[in-house]
Amino acid sequence: MTNTKGKIIVTGATGFVGNALFNHLLTDTTCTPVAITRQRHTAAFPTGSTVIQAGNITPDTNWSTALQGAEYVVHTAARVHVMRDTSSDPLEAFRKVNVQGTLNLAQQAVHHQIKRFIFISSIKVNGEGTAPGHAYRADDTPAPADPYGISKLEAEQQLLKLATTSGMEVVIIRPPLVYGPGVKANFLKMMQWVYRGIPLPFGAIHNKRSLVALDNLVDLIKCCISHPAAANQTFLAGDGQDLSTTELLRKIGMFMEKRLRLLPIPENLLKSTAALLGKADIGHRLCGSLQVDISPTSEQLGWTPPLSTDEGLQKTVADFLSKQNQ
Repeated sequence: MTNTKGKIIVTGATGFVGNALFNHLLTDTTCTPVAITRQRHTAAFPTGSTVIQAGNITPDTNWSTALQGAEYVVHTAARVHVMRDTSSDPLEAFRKVNVQGTLNLAQQAVHHQIKRFIFISSIKVNGEGTAPGHAYRADDTPAPADPYGISKLEAEQQLLKLATTSGMEVVIIRPPLVYGPGVKANFLKMMQWVYRGIPLPFGAIHNKRSLVALDNLVDLIKCCISHPAAANQTFLAGDGQDLSTTELLRKIGMFMEKRLRLLPIPENLLKSTAALLGKADIGHRLCGSLQVDISPTSEQLGWTPPLSTDEGLQKTVADFLSKQNQ
C-alpha cells in the first residue's frame, strides 16, 4: 500500500473477511483502520482498536459518525448467500441490504469526500460454474443465477454509475470460495469429515475449482485500497491454482495426517443422488467446476498471491486442529 496515514473504514469488521482485513491493517503503520459493526463487539478486536457501532445496513442507515474524516471505505458487510433462505421474497431481502444499503453508504461516502470505495462482491456475479479449462474473467458478461448474485451485480452497477457522476473512485473485487483460519460452512464440514475418518464418496471427482486463501484476499484488498491502476476497475481474486474436490480432500487429509477414505463413486451418480435428495446445489458445488482467471488482476496491479494454496490450506488445517484440542 502506498504511504498514507489515511483513515480506512472497514464495514463487517466482525465477519470472516472484514475481521481479518481490520487486524492486518492494524499492523500497518501507514494507515488508521476503523472497525464498523452492527453491534458493539469490542471483544473481537485488540485493545485500543477504534470500533463504531453503526447498526444494520439499511437504505436509511446514518453513516456520518463512521465516515467523518475517513479517506477510504472497504465494504465487506452484506446479506450473505444462504442455502435455505426463509424470506418470503429473497431477492427483495438481498436488494434491501446489498443494493440499497450499499448505495446509501456510497452516496454518503461521496458527501464526506471519500477518495475510494472498495466493494467486496462475489464470483456469483459471473455465474455458478464453468466448463473445465474455461475460467471466468472480470470482463465476461455477468450471469448471476440466484438472488444473492443478482443483488451483488446490481450493487456493482450502481457503484460504477456513482463513480461516473462523482469524484469518488470505486474498486470491485469478486472472490470465489474464501478459506482460512476460522472458516465455516461447507469448508469446515469437509475438514470435520476428514478429521473423523468418515468414508467419503468423492474419490473420482475431476472438476476444477478456484479458491482464495483469506490472507491472499486480504493482501489483494490492501493493494486495491490505494493502487492507482485499481480505480474504477473490477478484479477477480484467487490463489492461482485450481483443485478438484478429490485433490482438495487429499490435501486436507495430508495436512491433518489423517488416513483418508475416499470411495471412487462416479460424478454422474453423485449428482443424480444429490438431486433426488433435494441437494442438487450441493452436488453441483462438489462435482462442478468454477475457475477464475486472475492474470488480469496480476497484470494490472503487479500483484501475486503471497500464499500458495498448500500454505493456505496448512494454516487453515492447523487452526482447525488447534481448536479440536481445546
